[in-house]
Order: sequence, then C-alpha cells, then structure tokens
Amino acid sequence: MKLGAFSVSLNVKDLKVSKQFYENLGFKVFGGSMEHNYLIMKNGNALIGIFQGMFEGNILTFNPGWDENAQNLENFDDVREIQKSLKQSGVALSTEADENTSGPASITLTDPDGNIILIDQHR
Repeated sequence: MKLGAFSVSLNVKDLKVSKQFYENLGFKVFGGSMEHNYLIMKNGNALIGIFQGMFEGNILTFNPGWDENAQNLENFDDVREIQKSLKQSGVALSTEADENTSGPASITLTDPDGNIILIDQHR
C-alpha cells in the first residue's frame, strides 16, 4: 500500500510561538499561512503541520499521490483503493471517501491507542 508523503499534524496553542520553536529546530515554512492559522514546515524530508484551533489532538497524516515536496508521484494508490484494502482487512474507518468519485478525497481511522490517522489525497 503506497500512502505517499508522511507528516505529523500538531494541534498548537499559539501558532507564532510554535513556528519559532520549530524554526529553532531547523524547520522552515513550506506552506500554509499565519492568516489561515496553519503552517506546513519542513526540515530535509521531515514534515510537520502546525494548526491552531482547527482540530483536537495530533494527527498522523499521509498524502497519496505526493512526495515530501508536495510534488505529484507518477505511481500511487488512490485513497479509494487504500480504503477498500483497509476495509477488506477489517480495519474500521471513522470517515470514508465516496467510492463513486475520483480525485481529491480523504479517510480517517484511529489506531488501537487512539491516535487519529488521516489519509488525505489532494489530486
């Protein structure tokens, strides 16, 4: 199963303070905006998203069809294919993609320890 780019999406209390903290660790802003209350930050191949007031908890995020530079991958597993495979394996999904569509879609699931996983396809 090809899940694409991986990042951790962090729920932060103060976007400006968190931005400075991660810049001190060598991360640089890669996407998002302060005005929209989120930033995507990158250090080498490592990606984190910092989000203020958008969701509770932290989320493991995968982006089928993208590499860690948000560049399109030629070969990838569509989120609906991933969904079908997970369901066939008996994995419970919290949200599902419409199997009758194509293009951008997402699914969510929760691991045995309560960690939320978002598989978010943008193309």
